Amino acid sequence: MASKLIQVQSKACEASKFVAKHGTSYYRQLLEKNKQFIQEPATVDKCQELSKQLLYTRLASIPGRCETFRKEVDYAKNLWKNRTDLKVEDAGIAALFGLECFAWYCAGEIIGRGFTFTGYYP
Repeated sequence: MASKLIQVQSKACEASKFVAKHGTSYYRQLLEKNKQFIQEPATVDKCQELSKQLLYTRLASIPGRCETFRKEVDYAKNLWKNRTDLKVEDAGIAALFGLECFAWYCAGEIIGRGFTFTGYYP
């Protein structure tokens, strides 16, 4: 077990050195590649305008999302009506999806509690 810990530590150290060496060049490349999306000058007014654009764009997408949700619900209802035609493979995929959702929920709970399994910190 101790040898595995030492291996993990050395890998983490190597990764840290790599990021320290190449991180700034990657950052510069990323900014250069996406400079058309950068607002200059970055003023408070411009940030508020972009915030409002994002809000109203999201609000405008609600009807489309609702329609998609209705289609998904109709599909699920249709599957439930024809459950005798359901294959074991489809049921297995649905069960694995449910298990994955539960696992993400548990991970979020553990992270929210401060990485404890037994309860919250006092």
